[in-house]
Amino acid sequence: MGEILKSIFSVGTLNQMLRSATPVALAAIGGSMTEHAGIMNIGMDGMILMGAFFGALGSYLFGSAAAGLAMVLLMGILVGLFFALFVVKLHSDEFIIGCALNTFALGLTTYLSRSIFGSAGTKGNPALPKLHLPLLDKIPIVGEVLNNHSIFVYLTLIFVIIMWLYVYKTPQGFWLRASGEKPETLRTAGISPEKMKWIASILCGIFCALAGAHLSLGQLNGTFAENMVNSRGYIAFACVIFAAANPAKAYLAALMFGFFDAIGLRLQKHVSPELTGMIPYIITIVMMVYVVVRSQKKKRTKAQQKA
Repeated sequence: MGEILKSIFSVGTLNQMLRSATPVALAAIGGSMTEHAGIMNIGMDGMILMGAFFGALGSYLFGSAAAGLAMVLLMGILVGLFFALFVVKLHSDEFIIGCALNTFALGLTTYLSRSIFGSAGTKGNPALPKLHLPLLDKIPIVGEVLNNHSIFVYLTLIFVIIMWLYVYKTPQGFWLRASGEKPETLRTAGISPEKMKWIASILCGIFCALAGAHLSLGQLNGTFAENMVNSRGYIAFACVIFAAANPAKAYLAALMFGFFDAIGLRLQKHVSPELTGMIPYIITIVMMVYVVVRSQKKKRTKAQQKA
């Protein structure tokens, strides 16, 4: 038991927590934008998967991780526009479009991966370098936890701060929230809520694509395998709901997922991998149950106040 506890509460666990949390956090930032705009986007899983594939494809074709990243950004914009076209322009059901997007992404990436790379996928392509910050080495434990990660681990924290400021401290962020909460009021003020929804969808596409790029080009060193996202988009959606679309709180929820994911990996030495792999998903279910209970409690409180 002592060996298990020592393995769980270690520097390695915290290090792995950051790597596991980063793609979920990036997607959750994007999901927070669409959630504020009044769009329930469950298509993030497909967006992440396409980001992972096109990142690896660009790296493979051009022999450069930077080229792969450029392809990821372009794909993120396109998939965001694709999603907004159906949901905002054509007023299609967002739940159905999200499901269709996930299915389409899985089919497309599987077909292209097998056609280009073969059934085994691809690995060993040029990947994003790991960053080492010498100043952190002088700080015990902190240096071991924060050093030698993909650049996305560090950028994610910056993105969280920027998007939190954007949502809550800028006029554009107010318009974004109003487009989901009071669209008619926003239209009366001369601002198109549809435009804000388009922007939110594009931002979501970009952030989800970057989440995929972290998986293939950052965390797994230029590797792509079929369905490698492993439902992280749904977990990111749970983080968005849990955090009420607050980017900072969504990041903390993603860290919680990353921590339990890291624990699961550590416990594989002592417990069946099939059981340990369930841990982060069980935590996600607990998060959603908490959200439902909290929502019901608020409704009862409001009803009692009105009575």
